[in-house]
Parts: sequence; structure tokens; C-alpha cells
Amino acid sequence: MTTPIVVTPDPKTDLVLERNIDVPVELVWKAWTTPEHLKHWFVPRPWTIAKVELDLRPGGMCSTTMRSPEGQEFPNVGIYLEVIPNRRLVFTDVLQPGWRPSENPFFVAVLDLEATGPGSTHYVATARHRDGEARNKHEEMGFHDGWGTVVTQLVEYIKAKM
Repeated sequence: MTTPIVVTPDPKTDLVLERNIDVPVELVWKAWTTPEHLKHWFVPRPWTIAKVELDLRPGGMCSTTMRSPEGQEFPNVGIYLEVIPNRRLVFTDVLQPGWRPSENPFFVAVLDLEATGPGSTHYVATARHRDGEARNKHEEMGFHDGWGTVVTQLVEYIKAKM
């Protein structure tokens, strides 16, 4: 089994959402790594996901297109850096497919999962930014409310559909 790299959040540059959720880690992983599932919960409603393309391997593309209630589309393209099934998923927009540098990098996302029982998961999502200004911008955009809402939607989706 691969051991995840230790990621210690820096409060000056990182934002963290941590929850204990009452769904199995395997289903959380599946919801995060299957396009058909991801599009149902990944953005706070009434926003939606218009397109998803995932190539689940280091260097593989991670692409989602968010759609606003008004119909505007916002593509987010990056790559996976670390993929440890049922344990850790790291992706970024700092690099694009083909390991090309991004013109406007924003953050690296680290999702850590740990089974805490037969039907429960310790869920930690960390958004790592290049500096405090980018961190603060993400927080002002609604990181805590938005990512918190998404976790709630994830749990609801898993319980209803998976």
C-alpha cells in the first residue's frame, strides 16, 4: 500500500474543511472519481456541472466545467498529482495536461479520506494556495460555505443514489 505524503496545512496559505461523514469511504471515493457521480454533487446548487473528464492517474486530466444558474460556463482543467484509492486524491490547476504550466494557477486540492467505521469516513479537504492573497481570495469567494455545502450534497447523493 502506498503511504500518502504528509501534508501539514499552513494557515497563512491553506484552507481546510474537515468533517466526519456517515457514509463508507469506498463510496466517497467512487463519488469523487466517477464522472457520472461527480456531476451530481460537486458544486453548490443551483450551480451544476456541465462536463466532466477524469483520467485517474498522476498526470491524468481532471476537468470539470461548472455552469451558473444563468448558463455561464466556467471550465476548470488541471491534473492529478497523487491517487491513492480510498485514501487520497490530489489535483491541481497549477499544471495542465501534458505537465504544462498553467497561465493562471489557483490552487492544489488535497482530499484525505479515512474509514472510521463500517459506514463512516473522516473527510479532510485542503485547498493549498501560492500565497496569502490567493488564500484570502478563495475564502472570500465562499470556500467554507461552498465546500461545506458540497460535502453535504455528496453525503445526500451517496445515501440516495449509491
